[in-house]
Amino acid sequence: MADVRRRAFGAGGIRWIAALVAFYLAVTALYPLTRLFVLALGPDESGAAFGLLRDTFASRAFQRALWNTLWSSAGSVVVSVVLGLGLALATGLMRLPGRALASFLALSPVLIPSQIMALGWIELMGPGSALLSPLGLAPPPGRPNPLYSGGGVVWLMGIEHMPLVFIAARAALQSVPADLVEAARIAGAGTARIVARVLMPLTLPAVAAGAMLSFAAAVGNFGVPALLGIPGRFSVLTTLIYQRLNGFGPAVIGKVAAIALVLVALALAALIARQIVQKRLSVPLASGPGFTGFGSGRAGIPLALALWAVLGVLVLAPLAALLATALIPALGVPLSAQTATLANFETVLSSPAVQRGFANSFALSLAAAMLSALVAILLGWLGGVAKSPLGRGLGWLADAGFVVPGTVLGLAMILVYLRPLPLVGVSLYGSAAILLMAYLGRFLPLVLRPVEAEIARTDPALDEAARIAGVGVVRRVTRIAAPVLAPTAVAGAVLIFMTALNELTVSALLWSAGHETIGVQIFSMQYEGNSTAAAAISVVALALVAGLVMLVDRFGRRLPAGTLPWRAP
Repeated sequence: MADVRRRAFGAGGIRWIAALVAFYLAVTALYPLTRLFVLALGPDESGAAFGLLRDTFASRAFQRALWNTLWSSAGSVVVSVVLGLGLALATGLMRLPGRALASFLALSPVLIPSQIMALGWIELMGPGSALLSPLGLAPPPGRPNPLYSGGGVVWLMGIEHMPLVFIAARAALQSVPADLVEAARIAGAGTARIVARVLMPLTLPAVAAGAMLSFAAAVGNFGVPALLGIPGRFSVLTTLIYQRLNGFGPAVIGKVAAIALVLVALALAALIARQIVQKRLSVPLASGPGFTGFGSGRAGIPLALALWAVLGVLVLAPLAALLATALIPALGVPLSAQTATLANFETVLSSPAVQRGFANSFALSLAAAMLSALVAILLGWLGGVAKSPLGRGLGWLADAGFVVPGTVLGLAMILVYLRPLPLVGVSLYGSAAILLMAYLGRFLPLVLRPVEAEIARTDPALDEAARIAGVGVVRRVTRIAAPVLAPTAVAGAVLIFMTALNELTVSALLWSAGHETIGVQIFSMQYEGNSTAAAAISVVALALVAGLVMLVDRFGRRLPAGTLPWRAP
């Protein structure tokens, strides 16, 4: 018995941990996605090879959705690059007053769920806009919302994915050695010439990589096309999958699997292009103090006001419109001291369905965050400390559920967990368990990558000394690695909790009666035309996220730079 325990918890313990993590990754993402792709490449009902793909490509609805996906994603990239690069230059080139808060606002679309941001813009630009109507700028009554169109989808997705370009550009600016800028200044170059000849060439490769990442994100976006595209009859691949499943149920899963395969191919092509751009265009820079910006001088105040005006339009105005809609008794009623009411909040918060949605989202998000943090520590330790080749491979495969569009992962979960599980004879479809499985498969990288970065910064000597002293694997993980990695893992877990709390893309396909989530409740109410109630739930959800952000930000001041996305620039 002692020998068995030594093998299990000694050197052989690494294999046990690797097997456990491999099983976890398989059931939460890898096996469902593999089954889905095999099905998509299979024959049709007549037995013709690749019949499902052929039928899909021949469909006019698919061709229209594919074209709309391509041009709307490309258009949103243009918006993301213009806004992201512009805001990065505005906050990075000059030491403007309040630029830390401005940087946080530029990153806020990362923290605001897409359906809530879209709902805010709908209320801002609609005929009954509580903000624009008093100014005479709202569309006339009876005219459709201008955002219910392909252009609206492009604009909103561009704003939502703009932080991906902003983060890349700001990081590139900060990585430029201050000595390089100072040398150019000594050589007689002015500020404009330094920006054009030194800073911009070193920043553009990162911007291009961020643009590719934003394209991949746009291809898999569901919330914005669902809220804006479905009413505007602008179909993309993600909404086509949702509408076909919603209309015909799991019976069409083979046909929509082929659509999902095309989505994955587009996203992977963008990510591969990103890797190529980073490898071929990036320029190695010397280490040392990074560039922190030029002095603002007399232009500081006007430039800061212009920056805040842009951020006000992009971020604050839609949120203000959302709050205004939540405070009016009905659409079209002007907001004033006499009309303002909390009745919408009272109605939705007293609704059993909404209460159930909040309870389900809290429970699922908390469970996903805690389990993901635990697995991230084990997986990070395997690859980074134990130097296990299998651990490194599993770390790379852990990205699978995050890289593919959420709609694809949700579809894969339906395919695998629709039928009863072997041995137990119970189906996960229609239960909260299938939502949890999807969350676990999708959000693990949010905590795994910071944990891996922390391991890379940690001195391995302590673990090596413990190994030489004969300390078993379990004790080395629990007594040495876990205490060191716990703060970073907790911060990553909070990010997962905030992301999963208002998640819609996966939940829209997997929810069932009694297992609604906050994101599904908001989408359903807006889809049914109950905009004031949807706005009220959105405001409550945003208040929860804001409280979590402040809590984790206070806690995250002691964490390494880059652990929290809004502290990266």
